[in-house]
Amino acid sequence: MSWGKSTHFNSIRGAVAIAGIGESEYSGPSGRDSKTIAAQAIERAISDAGLSPSDIDGVMYSGMMPEAFTGEDFHQHFGTSHQLWESTEGGGMVWAATAAYQAAEALRRGEAKYIVNSFAVDWATRRPQMAGGPGAWHASELIKAQLEIPFGWFPQPIYFATFASRHMHEYGTTAAQLGELVTTFRAHANRHPDAIMRDKELSLDDYLARPTLADPLRIEDCCLISDGGGAFIMTTVERARDLAQKPVIVEGIGHGIIDNAPYISQQQDLSSTPQGFAAPGAFNMAGVQASDIDVLGVYDCFSITALMQIEDMGFCAKGEGGAFVEGGRLRYDRPRASGGLPTNTHGGLLSHAYVLGIAHVIELVKQLRGKAINQVDAAELAAYAGFTADESSTLILSRG
Repeated sequence: MSWGKSTHFNSIRGAVAIAGIGESEYSGPSGRDSKTIAAQAIERAISDAGLSPSDIDGVMYSGMMPEAFTGEDFHQHFGTSHQLWESTEGGGMVWAATAAYQAAEALRRGEAKYIVNSFAVDWATRRPQMAGGPGAWHASELIKAQLEIPFGWFPQPIYFATFASRHMHEYGTTAAQLGELVTTFRAHANRHPDAIMRDKELSLDDYLARPTLADPLRIEDCCLISDGGGAFIMTTVERARDLAQKPVIVEGIGHGIIDNAPYISQQQDLSSTPQGFAAPGAFNMAGVQASDIDVLGVYDCFSITALMQIEDMGFCAKGEGGAFVEGGRLRYDRPRASGGLPTNTHGGLLSHAYVLGIAHVIELVKQLRGKAINQVDAAELAAYAGFTADESSTLILSRG
């Protein structure tokens, strides 16, 4: 593949552990702002690790989000004033994975001991003022405003319907196969008390009976819009072993990007994702293969995105994702030993909450601690697949 590239990372295998996790309540419109949501998640992560706010000397968040919870917000909320190492290369999406690399480097240099990464959104509350939710952010970009919107190729459901149509054309993928992902993630959410769609059951027949929103996608193929957020604390493995929870260790990390195509309309291969450039590096750093993974958290802004990343990570051959996900293979109670690949065991962006991947990482930590709601038997190795339009990331975690 010549249309993308992998980012080179020095190995951080065993250099950093996730020692604390925290989540806010996940909901529809709640009246909360994103900083309030992030503060709650951070409070819970600090408590989970058995630390105090004064122990936290590093904060990470997304520099792309003007409402991110910064170091200044941390001091204001917790009433602290000590020195903080600060990085804008955290948050959700691909950075929910690559934050571990930045944290490992800061830990190695002695710039921080306990680093919290957080991400939160209040998009359900703000949706009436956002002229269509996250689409407003895309519409503010001049290239999209001038070259995509005038042709009706906008917003996100249209983009990813194009991906799905191309994948179906090339590989024979069917609506029922996309429905396998959708209904499996919904079944996981139905069992999860924190999931927004916990009370909304969905069978495959129900899914297929739904009208299309942007052919071939139905509304159930599209992520939620929600309020919520999460946080996780990173430190060295040695320090983590002295804290309240059994550490979850970072084994590998990878990042891939499409060359010269920041916009979906510029991409050369609409049936693949940059995960094909991200996953090999992560697996190589961890010294494992896709077949070794016990539980997967895959960024599922749309069902087709999840299916393509499963292929591009090497869990099956390219074009075989549709057949691969059939028969309940992604269910939490189909462990790898029986041919399964438990995926998005909390319900994912499609049915748990749309917090852009940070909840996926938190769910994997719960799985490796053995404390998940939909617990996978003998889960020892997990992978998170992060995604934006032109970037992907992979994070490999192990039970400490």
